[in-house]
Amino acid sequence: MQTPTPQAAGRPHGRRRAIATVASGALIAGVGAVGLAPLGAIASSHREAPLISGMPQYDGTDLYAFVSPDAPNKTTLIANWIPFEEPSGGPTFYPFATDAQYDLRVDNNGDAKADKIYRWTFKTTVQNDATFLYNTGPVTSLDDPDLNVRQKFTLSRLNVGGGTKVLAQGPVAPSNTGDASMPDYAQLRDDAITSVLDGKGQTYSGQADDPFFADLRVFDLLYGGDLSEVGDDTLAEFNVNTVALQVPSKSLTEGDDPVFGVWTTTQERTASGGWSQVSRLGNPLVNEVVIPLKDKDGFNASRPVDDPQYLSYVKNSHLADLVEAVYNIPAPATPRNDLVSVFLTGLEGLNQPANLKAPGEMLRLNTSIPPATSPNRLGVIGGDNAGFPNGRRLTDDVIDIALQVVEGELVGSPNNLGDAVGTNDKAFGDTFPYVALPHDDRGRVDGPSVSNSSYSPIEGGSDAANTVSAGVASNGMSPISAGLVALGFLAMVGGAVMFGRAGRTESAKA
Repeated sequence: MQTPTPQAAGRPHGRRRAIATVASGALIAGVGAVGLAPLGAIASSHREAPLISGMPQYDGTDLYAFVSPDAPNKTTLIANWIPFEEPSGGPTFYPFATDAQYDLRVDNNGDAKADKIYRWTFKTTVQNDATFLYNTGPVTSLDDPDLNVRQKFTLSRLNVGGGTKVLAQGPVAPSNTGDASMPDYAQLRDDAITSVLDGKGQTYSGQADDPFFADLRVFDLLYGGDLSEVGDDTLAEFNVNTVALQVPSKSLTEGDDPVFGVWTTTQERTASGGWSQVSRLGNPLVNEVVIPLKDKDGFNASRPVDDPQYLSYVKNSHLADLVEAVYNIPAPATPRNDLVSVFLTGLEGLNQPANLKAPGEMLRLNTSIPPATSPNRLGVIGGDNAGFPNGRRLTDDVIDIALQVVEGELVGSPNNLGDAVGTNDKAFGDTFPYVALPHDDRGRVDGPSVSNSSYSPIEGGSDAANTVSAGVASNGMSPISAGLVALGFLAMVGGAVMFGRAGRTESAKA
């Protein structure tokens, strides 16, 4: 595998080239050492810290950033809040908080500070407070008299250093209370899409299917102590609240550099009338499995520019010691200096800012890489440079990516390992806002959502079953060990671990 030639600063055309071999020799050596940290939630940022777990309206769950497939000169940002929304959870259902600021923060000059902030705030009105009903009859429009509880949003852009502009105001798509109450929810969602930037962009606020897919039974003694339960999409048929924004890519970047970084924050109004940041999210999994309990709330209140304070958790992982204790897999030698750059700076030749000034954890996107005509769910490791970790698309399978890398994908051992959940339980859309429509009940899906991998711990056939029962794979690792180490590895590098193998055929304070 070859290391890419660094591109000169300010040369976006050079960044368009194929960069599926984007890993440093040191990083590859680290992966080859088998594993760094792991055992944690796979649910991205659902209930990731003690404080926010009791504040679901403020809890950011996932962040996505990708060049729009149907409008390649534009970038789409999607952020979700309120985890595990039970579709039948009335009578209040799931409004956005009216005492919160929901932010998408953009760094486009490499200093790990926000240069632009896109901020959503919400107001609620009740048409008839003498009833307990969310809607008093079938709702056929967003101003239908039968829609009793309504929300409106205001989207503002704050340019750090001066200037605030209201970009849009409009209705929020309501919680989906069922077919009888909302017989055409798709139309309600379409009506909630609002124009921004004089029609050059658009935004959506409302409910959606939770697009994250994974088997979360890892918490029950690592899949019950065996692999019999692998393959169930734990998040299937739950909803979230979504804000989505599509704007010209040039409005997010600065100068000739096509790379920008983005993260979400939520601020809650305090008793004194000020604002307190209570949630933060860039790459998936970071707060779950990198940050220890004593610092989880602090991480949610922190800024990317302050992330060097967490450096020791990357260089000396307590979680790697746990994996060694449980599975007798030797922890990699410390300090892990090979991971510092990927965790905090983006990857040179893929999505590192041209003029990096300061490290900071965030999701980074190179907007000069066009959308894939046939997206590969494995992103860069599948030869698709438009995917994770170059931003994150809704279909990117971050769990399987990590499993395959740690099992040896980059060091001469190609494999198709997976957690047996390779797709979302509902199909995503082809046009903005792309997320699937929300569920309206909790009927179970027809069996588990099965991975597209040809091998998974539960779907691998007799040979795989023999391997599982023996507890050790041919290279000396148990499949579940490889999986857990992989998940931790993904968290350790902030989601940026998959750079390699182009030959895969499977297709407000700044």
